[in-house]
Amino acid sequence: MSDFKARLAAAAGAARRNGPAIALEVLVNVALPFAVFSMASPRFGQVDALLASSVPPILWSVFEFIRRRRVDAVSMLVLTGIVFSLLAFFGGGGVKALQLREKLVTGLIGLIFLGSVGIGRPLIYYLARATVSRASAAKAAAFASLRDDKAFRNAMLVMTLVWGFGLAGECALSIALTYILTPAQFLIVGPVVGYGMLGLWTAWTYWFARRRLTPAMQAALAAQDAGDAA
Repeated sequence: MSDFKARLAAAAGAARRNGPAIALEVLVNVALPFAVFSMASPRFGQVDALLASSVPPILWSVFEFIRRRRVDAVSMLVLTGIVFSLLAFFGGGGVKALQLREKLVTGLIGLIFLGSVGIGRPLIYYLARATVSRASAAKAAAFASLRDDKAFRNAMLVMTLVWGFGLAGECALSIALTYILTPAQFLIVGPVVGYGMLGLWTAWTYWFARRRLTPAMQAALAAQDAGDAA
């Protein structure tokens, strides 16, 4: 019971810390696009209104990517999303074409993840290595020492497959929603589905890494310390 209360308190603390950031993301990626589309559509038509509604998320994505300057799965999605959004913005086309063009980035990245497994170079490994390298030289060396460990490589393979199939599935669902929902409805539902699934995979990744990777990293760091002491 006490363990449950501790976890509940930790979750509440995380919600308080991250609440303002989440609210800002919802404002920029859901509320503002919907408001812009609703105001512009009657006067300029759905296509131009949809283009205008993409401006706040594009500008915010550019700002966040420049501010964070990191290479990981999320920033990879953001950067490629910026490119595809700009192509959609300047490429023209109908409403469905614009919506589909912006959502295809998710499917493309999913295929990249799956393709990296096919050639024996799971993309999660390289993204994780870049993240660990920023933490410390000791952790980077410990991470590199695990490269040939079978259990470690299998864990990287599983994580890459989960992200690959997950992103491809989210793309398929988003494409289906563009044909079911009106453009205004999709501006609300689409981001909720996308962020919800991205949050689910991120939470699973942290859980899986703690179970499968953290013990191996701790053992590698301990071996390094023992070697340095000797």
